[in-house]
Amino acid sequence: MISSLNDKVKLNNGVEMPAFGLGVYKVEDGEVTISSVRTAIENGYRSIDTAAFYGNERGVGQAIRESSVPREELFITTKVWNDQQGYDETLQAFEESLSKLGLDYLDLYLIHWPVTGMYKDTWKAMEKLYEEGRVRAIGVCNFHEQHLNDLLPECTVKPAINQVEYHPHLTQEKLMEYCDREGIQLEAWSPLKRGEIFDEPILQEVAEKHGKTVAQVVLRWDLQNGVITIPKSTKEHRIKENADIFDFSLSDEDMERINSLNKDDRVGSSPDKYPVE
Repeated sequence: MISSLNDKVKLNNGVEMPAFGLGVYKVEDGEVTISSVRTAIENGYRSIDTAAFYGNERGVGQAIRESSVPREELFITTKVWNDQQGYDETLQAFEESLSKLGLDYLDLYLIHWPVTGMYKDTWKAMEKLYEEGRVRAIGVCNFHEQHLNDLLPECTVKPAINQVEYHPHLTQEKLMEYCDREGIQLEAWSPLKRGEIFDEPILQEVAEKHGKTVAQVVLRWDLQNGVITIPKSTKEHRIKENADIFDFSLSDEDMERINSLNKDDRVGSSPDKYPVE
């Protein structure tokens, strides 16, 4: 059971990753990103998730450098974007991301989307980076069972993470079971469905019962389901509030009620229909 902000999950290669972190999707680069990341680190966050596509790796890197927390205590994730996939292209993209972040190594490097005809070569490049010690763990985002079934037989290094859209309206139960069988840790992006779940009556009832916000209840639900979560916020009070979820637990009944809200409804693109070839 994850019981504090400092608790970690052991990945399939033995690397330990914080179960809770800060996402910076669509956060403006520069002072907004720097302030958000710095605030999170000051308030105990140790995992920061960015991506080449977000355009804010420089800001994340600056906040890390300005932090008083040693680099080895932080867990930094970024991702290779679709138009940078392929073997040589991925190696170059990694160098560009590392340069923008101003880091010597990454903790986690992910394939952002399963680009048809590209992700196997991309994975081979990521295995090379892993084997060279440039990154501590490698994984994927938005991979469904068919993508993993296609990739896994050719892996020499199994993905440690599969980061997918995950919230009470999209519980991904079959994918979760698949990843659990394969030893691949599930991680949630958009855990709060970009605010679209805040008006859900059942979530409001559970939140009121525990004296918490809907956001806090959903993030607690993530962790109790064994899913790493990385909520995004640029506001200091929200960053603190999101992490204030370790002084209560959801009952089995609470969990079942929240699980029942699933309707396979996405706020992002479907990996099965992603418009890239």
